[in-house]
Amino acid sequence: MSDEHYASMMENLYWWGIPTLFRCPNEGPEGQDIALVGVPHSTGNGTTERDQHLGPRALRNVSAVGRRVHGGFGLNPWTAAKIVDVGDVPFPRANDNEACIEDITRFFTNIDQAGARPVSIGGDHSITGGIVQALGNGRLTGGKPVCFLHLDAHTDVFTKVDHFLGAKKSAAHWGAYLADQGQVDPTHSMQIGLRGHARTLDWLQPSYDYGYNVVTMKEFRKRGIEDVVAQIREVLDGQPVYITFDLDCLDPTIAPAVSNLEAGEKGFDIDEAVGLLHAVRGLNIVGGDIVCMMPTKDSPNQITALTAGAIMFEMISMMAENVAAKA
Repeated sequence: MSDEHYASMMENLYWWGIPTLFRCPNEGPEGQDIALVGVPHSTGNGTTERDQHLGPRALRNVSAVGRRVHGGFGLNPWTAAKIVDVGDVPFPRANDNEACIEDITRFFTNIDQAGARPVSIGGDHSITGGIVQALGNGRLTGGKPVCFLHLDAHTDVFTKVDHFLGAKKSAAHWGAYLADQGQVDPTHSMQIGLRGHARTLDWLQPSYDYGYNVVTMKEFRKRGIEDVVAQIREVLDGQPVYITFDLDCLDPTIAPAVSNLEAGEKGFDIDEAVGLLHAVRGLNIVGGDIVCMMPTKDSPNQITALTAGAIMFEMISMMAENVAAKA
């Protein structure tokens, strides 16, 4: 066997070697097309066990076993684009949510200024607020606010409470404060898959008030994926797209290790989730994140981490395809 074959065999052993995201080199974002980032933050969601900060390490541990080429796209993303693992956002004040959100913003401001498009693994969903505070109206968006493709069981636009167990810029608030700050355009953003265990009958109203385009899970089941994909294309066409993917949008049977499980109604299966992601294929994707993994709750086969890796691979592949198209 050739040296190349031996190397390929070894690289597929996820338990061997130094774990980086998808075996990418650990380098800075300067001169890169795509920057993979760990955001080990878990103080923005105090309602669940706080081990969401272990998500980046769990995904690094298994990502080497993931696909190396995208058969559907006919693409090797790792050669089509310059992709690095820039490491983790440091949190010297990890128990102070507000300090951590600003730490995230500073870290991602450097990535934005370098011109690399970030794909991140969290961490609880408050990290999206810190990231988009850096990207909204920044270099990657051409000075425009970002527009969300947001897949989630919950809106995270909970304006009826002014903090979440003490956290102001929490996992429950980023959809609102980013709009208030002008870093996201809700009217060109989609929120899809909402099926949360509502505490009030008007729990969706803040999203409607801000102008988000909302598709609840019940509406998704009634309309079908093709109709929803067509709406996504219409709403996000020509906009700087940021994908934020909460693993709780998936059915608990395929992603059991997530915070705020929603067991009362079927979530997306993996084909549905990937199909919705592919709705923005070819659009101007400026970044993305996967959030809310709780590795200590995962199955022995680490199915949630593997599923998160598959979602991250789809984001990376769409962005790498865009890079290749411009080459």
